[in-house]
Amino acid sequence: MSELKKTSIYPEYERLGAKTIDFGGWDMPVQFSSIKQEHEATRTHAGLFDVSHMGEIVVKGEKSLEFLQKMVTNDVSKLSPKRAQYTFMCYQDGGTIDDFLIYMIEEDHYFLVVNAANTEKDFEWMMEHNDYSEDELTIENVSANYGLLALQGPNAEKILQTLTETNLSEIKFFRFEENVKFTGIEQGSIVSRTGYTGEDGFEIYIDSHASRELWNNILEAGKNDGLLPVGLGARDTLRFEANLPLYGQELSKDISPIEAGLKFAVKVDKATNFIGKQALKEQVENGANRELVALEMLDRGIPRTGYEVYYEGEKIGSITSGTQSPTLKKNIGLALVKSNVTEVGTEIAVQVRKRKLKAEIIETPFLNKK
Repeated sequence: MSELKKTSIYPEYERLGAKTIDFGGWDMPVQFSSIKQEHEATRTHAGLFDVSHMGEIVVKGEKSLEFLQKMVTNDVSKLSPKRAQYTFMCYQDGGTIDDFLIYMIEEDHYFLVVNAANTEKDFEWMMEHNDYSEDELTIENVSANYGLLALQGPNAEKILQTLTETNLSEIKFFRFEENVKFTGIEQGSIVSRTGYTGEDGFEIYIDSHASRELWNNILEAGKNDGLLPVGLGARDTLRFEANLPLYGQELSKDISPIEAGLKFAVKVDKATNFIGKQALKEQVENGANRELVALEMLDRGIPRTGYEVYYEGEKIGSITSGTQSPTLKKNIGLALVKSNVTEVGTEIAVQVRKRKLKAEIIETPFLNKK
């Protein structure tokens, strides 16, 4: 068995009392204190996440836009420098290879941030479909060069602003600044107003050699503002409450973005014949056979990933994610079900071990912060 990969911040985990797990081949913290405590801190004050396991791929050259338009579902031509966009890469049948962000650095220069476990797969897929010369297009996996920290929560801007002269309030949602300098750190960074929690906050891409120092500096800066280091456990409950998909659960090679309710990032009317366009267009125009719905348990029980879902005795699908919501104090889930059983208010049943427990389809998002 190969040794687990470690981020540059790994040495801090033990000092902070983290419990670690194997996450896609990485030794990552599932929690530092407790999942509920870290979740609540992020919702009410601020949370700091080490997400340096995420992958970064640079696409550059005069054919970069043309190439990306062929590879992804969103319309990359709508981007301008210092803006980010959420998108998917799909197979011909519409199944999802990955969901990720594209940052436009400048004309003919894009920075892709992909899911950790999919980095190699994504890179190989792009290389396989690169029909251009090196003069026209280069694709480089630069993941090893970067550490990635996410600072999320109501106090995120206040805390981070104490460490930089860049006016963070000017960075709007899904925009970013380059070469942001932090106190005592020579290397500049990319700071974007993005995140995976449903809270305001920032993601900071910095030289991997400087990420540990920045981690400690942010924790020190936020110690009087309720900041806690946060592991993958609370990251999952936070993203789930905000209805943000997790690859491998709400999205997969067998689940399309349309089935997952993410049509906003699939532009079937763009001129480019991107991979998967025909299958996705058919789902958009005629409706998919399955849809993702939100549910709340009526009986006592937690709907876990993979549990079967029934309607009037017939199996209609299964749970993709579920938990006891720390914020709402309810047992809630997401389920991929037959599209004829999706109406809000419909009573369904979830197979929890040997019992079928009552649940009800509810509106999304679970948590509306606006």
